[in-house]
Amino acid sequence: MLLEIENIRVHYGKVEALKGISLTVDEGEIVTLIGGNGAGKTTTLKTISGLRKLTSGRIAFDGRDISKMPGHKRVIAGIGQSPEGRGVFPGMTVEDNLLMGAYTRRGGGISKDLAEVYSLFERLAERRHQMGGTMSGGEQQMVAIGRALMSKPKVLLLDEPSMGLAPKLVQQIFSIIEEINRRGTTVLLVEQNAQQALQLAHRAYVLETGEVVKSAPAGDLLDDPQVRAAYLGGDLVEKPGESEAADDTDKEETQA
Repeated sequence: MLLEIENIRVHYGKVEALKGISLTVDEGEIVTLIGGNGAGKTTTLKTISGLRKLTSGRIAFDGRDISKMPGHKRVIAGIGQSPEGRGVFPGMTVEDNLLMGAYTRRGGGISKDLAEVYSLFERLAERRHQMGGTMSGGEQQMVAIGRALMSKPKVLLLDEPSMGLAPKLVQQIFSIIEEINRRGTTVLLVEQNAQQALQLAHRAYVLETGEVVKSAPAGDLLDDPQVRAAYLGGDLVEKPGESEAADDTDKEETQA
């Protein structure tokens, strides 16, 4: 087992955000967390990466207890994260943003890994000298994922990679996530677009108000009547004109 979370509890002040969550991620898997706003999905990822402190419980990664390990050492151990909101450094070039992901690394191989990121995101290769803050939303998401990959993670934590993107860009991002996994990186994905996430993932957990209420192979949850009613209704049918409207608001992203 690559990642194992046992009965973790996390508080924001007196508010209990995670109420005893347990989940596992095996090497080579794509596992997704779905649920509504406030369910605890982002808090779970932040706790795994060390950005939130455990109240109780245990996190094991690659055979080691990392419950008290500082966040930067978790990056060195092999946990990479692309955060919600992307977090691109606006005054740095695309390439410098990507290289920031390798700041904990020692030794060679960085140029090779940078070339691999550019092979995944050809648009970034074309704009490697452009400032991060001038990139479109979709391009910034590519930068954020590429930066996380530069740490050479064993598991990649992705927090809402499709948020705010036009439909064409959403498809592209999910195809890239699938390719990242095919190349050998385990993925733990938080995603509001439940249907896309369940179609991509091997297994899934449903979170509600800080608790896991369902866990199953992702395909089974796609067919689960309760999951469909709660999370898939808005994803199943695209409203007329929705794609065109999104494209109009983000024309730069939808260009090849």
